Amino acid sequence: MKITSQMVKELRDKTNAGMMDCKKALGETDGDMEKAVDLLRQKGLAVAQKRAGRSTSEGVVQTYIHAGSKLGVMVEVNCETDFVAKTDDFQDFAKDIAMHIAAMNPVAVKREDIPEQLVAREAEIYKKQAMDSGKPENIAEKMVSGKLDKFFSEVSLMEQKFVKNPDLSIQDLLNDLIAKMGENITVKRFVRFQVGADA
Repeated sequence: MKITSQMVKELRDKTNAGMMDCKKALGETDGDMEKAVDLLRQKGLAVAQKRAGRSTSEGVVQTYIHAGSKLGVMVEVNCETDFVAKTDDFQDFAKDIAMHIAAMNPVAVKREDIPEQLVAREAEIYKKQAMDSGKPENIAEKMVSGKLDKFFSEVSLMEQKFVKNPDLSIQDLLNDLIAKMGENITVKRFVRFQVGADA
């Protein structure tokens, strides 16, 4: 199948991958757009896993203040070198993350960082709901596990769907950037302020 420049452009728009990477992925998948997207994601994940152990001591603190100045976010995004920290792609990623946090209000960066008492409280609610609906204990436990996974995907920044492109999670977005930059990149921490809201 002939790979057209329009197909390459469409794949680039979907994935933010480089032009040659898109062309190659379309060639390897005989022009199948969905398979090409998956292939690029897998490559990004492989690069991200290779880089995961590397130290990230450079980076930026990015802010986002919502219109009306009643909501603000500050986020620290780290990378390995000052060179990468100054690139437009890295800066844009940090801005997107700050804006996403303002919109989606995650509780923590990763599910492991969510306070245990919050997880325990959610699990207790889910278990009571399952038991009240007359489910046996073993089924109730499975339901709790499934509902907790859904809860984590809604409140953990890395697992949330990106507000500007719900086809991608924040982790997918990060993996794509790591693959593009060739460095380990991490979202270290964030704080979200809202006027009148409890901290």
